[in-house]
Amino acid sequence: MSKKHFIKRGVSLYSFQDEYFLRKMTLEDIIAATQKLDIPGIEIIGDQMIPNYPNISDEFIKQWHGWMDKYERTPVCLDMFLDWNKYKGRVMTEDERIESVSMDIVNANKLGCTIIRIIHDVQPELLEKLEPTAKKYNVKLALEIHAPSYYDSPHEQRLVEMFRRVQSPYVCFTLDMGVFTKKLPRIAKERFVREGMKREIAEYLAEGYDTGTLPSTHELGKPNTALADKILAMGGRKEDIFWAMMGSHGIFGDPKLLKEYIPYTSHIHGKCYDLSPEYTEYSIPYEEIVPLLIEGGYSGYIDTEYEGNRWIQDAFEVDSVEQVRRHQMMLKRLLGEA
Repeated sequence: MSKKHFIKRGVSLYSFQDEYFLRKMTLEDIIAATQKLDIPGIEIIGDQMIPNYPNISDEFIKQWHGWMDKYERTPVCLDMFLDWNKYKGRVMTEDERIESVSMDIVNANKLGCTIIRIIHDVQPELLEKLEPTAKKYNVKLALEIHAPSYYDSPHEQRLVEMFRRVQSPYVCFTLDMGVFTKKLPRIAKERFVREGMKREIAEYLAEGYDTGTLPSTHELGKPNTALADKILAMGGRKEDIFWAMMGSHGIFGDPKLLKEYIPYTSHIHGKCYDLSPEYTEYSIPYEEIVPLLIEGGYSGYIDTEYEGNRWIQDAFEVDSVEQVRRHQMMLKRLLGEA
């Protein structure tokens, strides 16, 4: 039996992007599916699924809460994007950025969400200035740690310094489990081959990623051509360099750091690419990571975020519902619910 914990399960509706984009499922269809899959918590991407976002109509808010009641789900998180290049010839001013995120905070509150997934590159100074507004509306601003960054990356360390100084639960992290991608997704390797890469090069990339021996694509913050040079030397094409960069984007961060930084982590994206019928993830060792979350006292949601679609949609039918179901079954087992 698992140690007592307060971790909850949810799903990012981003997981169903293929079915939603192709009009195979409506937003209500997706929410209904989460009930059938017994997933309590809901995370929504405003720009993707809310008409006219960030200007949400009263009609949508009413419909949203109607769905939450009808299907007995709990709104958890709103994902935001800060489009600071939206104006021609200039970037957003700080005041414009504050106004934009403030709208997200108000919108999250209207939707019943108590967390906003903040896009990675938002600066600590901006979040600190937004903390009073977040507190007013009871919405945590949880900046996403996403590969190739991790807790010990420079930007994250600047945020930690601010968290420690401000001492507020309303500024914190969302941790994307893609930072624990220990093996290159096998579906990614097969996509490389379908795109015309020599099998030999694809196998080299997979083995190099899995063993941590691939040449770095960056050194001291500057591009490094070692991997590209190796691919060309193996008879690869320029197109293969693109796919190699895509595949080597992942990292396997040191799980030992979780203990130190869980107190600053209020939300988790349960990244997954390829769940087996036996409910295991090929690339991410959940069996290793979830016990550390429990041991460290994490008490928020783990929201399934399926992204394997992008590696198979060129050749195969995407079944996001089944992949989400398998991921949730795995979480139930690891959390002692099954």
